[in-house]
Order: sequence, then structure tokens, then C-alpha cells
Amino acid sequence: MTSRGTLYTVSAPSGAGKTSLVKALVESTADIQVSISHTTRSMRPGEQDGVNYHFVTREVFLGMLETAEFLEHAQVFNNFYGTSKAWVDATLRSGIDVILEIDWQGAQQVRRLIPEAVSVFILPPSRETLHSRLTGRGQDSEEVIATRMAEAKNEISHYVESDYLIVNEDFATALSEFKAIILAQRLRLDRQTERHASLLSSLLS
Repeated sequence: MTSRGTLYTVSAPSGAGKTSLVKALVESTADIQVSISHTTRSMRPGEQDGVNYHFVTREVFLGMLETAEFLEHAQVFNNFYGTSKAWVDATLRSGIDVILEIDWQGAQQVRRLIPEAVSVFILPPSRETLHSRLTGRGQDSEEVIATRMAEAKNEISHYVESDYLIVNEDFATALSEFKAIILAQRLRLDRQTERHASLLSSLLS
């Protein structure tokens, strides 16, 4: 019998490096995938539909919301985001770990529905670094950056709700810490007992 995967929520203020860390983790770790959220926001340069997000109209999103197709959903910066309930459940049942890149509102919803989900929060090393990273993207106007900086304080205040906290000052260090969290969860007694049931039986016979 395949051991059920672990569901992770990863939250951070915009510009903390969450997406880059998750991408590097998934590329270097077996049996873990990122859930591709549905969103009503516009596609950014270099993004692809079905790869970065499932880009849908507001009407389509609200229709899915009405039929309870989302594990969690949130409205961020006047756009909607949501995670497919069916896809997450099927992936976890196949033994694959799933990462949800979501804000604190979404993480709260997931914890209510799936209490065993593991939550990770990523912090920038300073406000100055956060502003520099947002500006360095070259994708947003000063007005948008100012809005994101204002929102960052509120987002960061919810770090206390998480199981793990990573400060992304040095990328390699932060990635190493992220991998350590995944490994620690995979070595938990309940998962190892299920995974090595035959071995334990033979050793104790």
C-alpha cells in the first residue's frame, strides 16, 4: 500500500523568494509537486497557462467556487486564487507530497480542512531587502510595489500560525533548511512505520 503524501502550505510576503525556493526544492527533490492554482489575475511576462497558473476569467472562477471545487481560495490584490480539491487529494493518495504556495488566508482554510497539513513561512531578512527584490523584478509599477510593501506587514504578522519558519537571506541556506523540513516529515514514525511495515514485521518476528 502506498503511503499517503504530505500536504505543505508555503506562505510569505510578495518578494520574499517563496516561488524561487519552491521551484528549486521541487527540481531537486523526488516525489513532491507544486499545486497549480487557478487565478483571475493577468499573465505576467514569461508565464504559461497550466504551468504557472490556470488563468481563468472571474466568471469561471466564481462558477467553480459555487460548485465547491476549491480546497482553499482567497482574494489578493483584487484577484482571486484557488486550489483544486480533487487534484490535491488524488496526488496525495498516489504518495506524492504536495506544496501549496498560498497566502495566510488560504493556509488558514487548509488547516481547518486538513489539520495534518504542514505549514512553512518564509521571511525576507529585512524590509529594505524586500523592497529591493520587488523593485528588481521590473514587472510592477511604484504604486503596485507600495501596495505590496503595505500588505507585507499584515502577511508577516501571521508567521506565528506556521509550523516552520525560514529566513531567506542566503538562498542556498534557505533551500537547505527547506529540504530539511521535507526530510524530517518523511522520517516521522507514522510514515516510516507504514513505509517499512514488512521490514519491521520481519525484524520483530
